[in-house]
Amino acid sequence: MSNHAMVSRVENERILVLERVFDAPRDLLFKMFKEPEHLKHWWGPKGWEIPVCTIDFHPGGAWHYCMKCVDQNQGQFYGMESWGKGVYKEIIEPEKIVYTDYFSDAEGHVNDAMPSSEITLEFIDLGEKTKLINHAEYVSAEALKTVMDMGMLQGITETWSRLDELVESLN
Repeated sequence: MSNHAMVSRVENERILVLERVFDAPRDLLFKMFKEPEHLKHWWGPKGWEIPVCTIDFHPGGAWHYCMKCVDQNQGQFYGMESWGKGVYKEIIEPEKIVYTDYFSDAEGHVNDAMPSSEITLEFIDLGEKTKLINHAEYVSAEALKTVMDMGMLQGITETWSRLDELVESLN
């Protein structure tokens, strides 16, 4: 596994910016976000699986998924399901994906009680490597704090580590 660390920073109190370099060409890394059969293998923190993942990859289309905890060592989280939904706004292959990220239910209804975010993913070509920049804008500083308090940063760090391992095995 490569030793590229994820760098995070907060801008304007409500925008979380994450960056990491992956040892994979840009086309391959982009494909990991586009195709459900790839996403299923890396999305979510350690100990969580994606039993459901559907993607309609075009602006206006949606990505609907379920994360389920399958790790008994995670105590109260074991067996828990968390549903999410992304609605694509802009796709420039293989450079950029813009979508709105929501918490949802199994039917795809958005959970308005939980903070949504506007996500911009940028894929920067570094030859055999790719820099991924994830720009997540929340409606307020409070909304960002809510997801941070839920352990989102650790979750995405683990998620990107799983992505790193997968692209290395495919590369």
